[in-house]
Amino acid sequence: MPGSTMSHRAALAQLSARSSLPAVSRVAVRIAWVCAVWVHRRRSRNHLADLDPRMLNDIGMTPREAHTEAHKWFWRP
Repeated sequence: MPGSTMSHRAALAQLSARSSLPAVSRVAVRIAWVCAVWVHRRRSRNHLADLDPRMLNDIGMTPREAHTEAHKWFWRP
């Protein structure tokens, strides 16, 4: 599934970069882009919350850091 996310992101980036799109379409593409980023953050943080301490150690995070990151709101980077 990550591969399809990247291709969707690439497609949205290409659409938003086109200057020939009408203003309303550019706004719609931007909204879709923001929603895709938010969904990705939510899913990533949910997966992070499910990792055990050994797995967290493998990625260089402490359980406390993972807890802090996993409990951020989806709109916060």
